[in-house]
Amino acid sequence: MDAKKKYVIAVVGTTAIGKTSLAIQLAKMYNAEIISADSRQFFKEMSIGTAVPSKNELAAVPHHFIQNLSIFDTYSVGDFERDALQKIDELHQKNNVVILVGGSGLYLNAVLRGLDYFPEIDKQIRKDLKEELDTKGIHSLQKKLKQLDEISYNNIAIDNPQRLIRALEICIGTGKKYSSFLNKDKSKRKFKTISIGLTADRQIIYNRINKRVDLMVAAGLIEEAKSVYPYKYLNALQTVGYRELFSYFDGEMDMEFAISEIKKNTRRFAKRQITWFKKQDEIKWFDYLEDINVIKKHIDSIIKQ
Repeated sequence: MDAKKKYVIAVVGTTAIGKTSLAIQLAKMYNAEIISADSRQFFKEMSIGTAVPSKNELAAVPHHFIQNLSIFDTYSVGDFERDALQKIDELHQKNNVVILVGGSGLYLNAVLRGLDYFPEIDKQIRKDLKEELDTKGIHSLQKKLKQLDEISYNNIAIDNPQRLIRALEICIGTGKKYSSFLNKDKSKRKFKTISIGLTADRQIIYNRINKRVDLMVAAGLIEEAKSVYPYKYLNALQTVGYRELFSYFDGEMDMEFAISEIKKNTRRFAKRQITWFKKQDEIKWFDYLEDINVIKKHIDSIIKQ
């Protein structure tokens, strides 16, 4: 390996596809450490519903940015970009390879390519959008975004009120599409990225998601959601797996329906992940059952160039 070259091996793909397992295997092979770019796994109060790696998995290889924050902390994608780059630089002092793993496209892109630039927006616009969310519901905002910027509507997490409002305030405040500001000037990185994607037939992914939700419920997801229910207004908790159970606690649906909604909304999330990642030409895709040595051979062919 060329000592002058530093590498970040990014393991990406949909939820429940097996990224954690692959990342750990690769980390062992390259004597590397893992940086998690899963924005849902930052928070220590949320472990079951965010599929945090098991104690054995965490003990197998050093992991960073897992349960390092509280749901009461304010932490942006910009904060993560800064902290993750600092950690990568630190880890590269010991080893030329770092493993980056996650399904949060925005957070992965922030580390690998840099954040997009957005102009300052009148704060009243955000207030108005939040008021519309409270009075008319999330579907009203989704419809508005589809009219103003269909590209963003098809690519961002439209079930996430924060992301939805962010896209809309840019559209309204600038008179331009939110998507038009993406992928502009990027910061150069000190490392080379090798992107590995795991994939499977969509029905296999959906079956794995359904099974994972059942396992989460059996592991105590409902009790975990109940423990954070008093803080359901917090940004960190505006996520699939918790939001549906909050509706159950509020008496808006029964438990069986809430669990079916978690499965449905997670499948929708996976569909958006597929759309996002398929647009990244640099990702080399492998079937989720592919032999690890085949994946390693591909990585080695790049490192040895």
